[in-house]
Amino acid sequence: VTRDECPPLAMWMPWNCAVMNLPYGGANGWGIVDPATLSPRELEKMTRRYATEISPFIGPERDIPAPDVGTNAQVMAWIMDTYSMHRGYSVPAIVTGKPVQIGGTHGREQATGLGVPYVTRALLKHRCGRSLDGVTVAIQGFGNVGSWTARTMYERGARVVAVSDKSGGVYNARGLDPRYLQQHLKEHGSLSDYPGADAISNQELLALAVDVLVPAALEGQLTRQNAAQVRATVVAEAANGPTTPEADEILADKGVLVIPDIICNAGGVVVSYFEWVQSLQAFFWDESEVRRQMERTLLDNLEVAVGTTTRHPCDLRTAAYMIAIRRIEEALLLRGFYP
Repeated sequence: VTRDECPPLAMWMPWNCAVMNLPYGGANGWGIVDPATLSPRELEKMTRRYATEISPFIGPERDIPAPDVGTNAQVMAWIMDTYSMHRGYSVPAIVTGKPVQIGGTHGREQATGLGVPYVTRALLKHRCGRSLDGVTVAIQGFGNVGSWTARTMYERGARVVAVSDKSGGVYNARGLDPRYLQQHLKEHGSLSDYPGADAISNQELLALAVDVLVPAALEGQLTRQNAAQVRATVVAEAANGPTTPEADEILADKGVLVIPDIICNAGGVVVSYFEWVQSLQAFFWDESEVRRQMERTLLDNLEVAVGTTTRHPCDLRTAAYMIAIRRIEEALLLRGFYP
């Protein structure tokens, strides 16, 4: 990562939270390191040092770090423990994405990936009168978000025909079982040589003739150079910023429905909010309650965005930003300005 990537991601967060009606602001921070090159002890030492350096700026009522690319529940546990050691008592609400055993919430790990089929299914029903049953899906990226998206799409009847990671992708028109893909990835470290499927590149995956294309890797994957090749009916943005503005225009001209990241991948921040609330209250929900509340939050706010596209003819991304900016503006005006 670079310093230039942080400001846009920090800017997205308040809009992401506002469009979901969550009482959060927005920030972003990175460490320029590849965790895969570190031993567990090296990763822990680096994480604890980073947590120590930022500890004056974070807190349960100030700034609550959450996991992103390259982090997991163990990393969040180290941050929580480091902050707690400095305070002299345990502070579970300082981070989200923790293990359940130390105050995390059931369902946080799969929340972003699970939210993608919730939103996609609702829009397919609204726009096309279809369910997920039999819908063909291609997923770029098979990390936490991509793998859970594949699994939850598959469980709801979709036919996952292609997935990819940084090493390349695999394709089978008859469908792939994400559970076996995950097992193969765990055993071999990549998706290549997966039996019963054809090897494809990431760019070939983006151009497949499928019902739903899910960019779940990194930003800037659909660009002016390749957007015209997209043959999907729906692009469901599971990653942050996978579609450039130029690609957005090309896809709109082609009649492709783009479900923007600010709505499509919001399951993660919604369940982070739920975890924070539970940690503050020391009162924890079971996974079925977490899923029910997440689906309600996502679909209630999706309905507002769809309604906005009707009242002010525009695409979903524009509608989502209109809602987010209006909500933040209203809050600022109601609070007034302290002289």
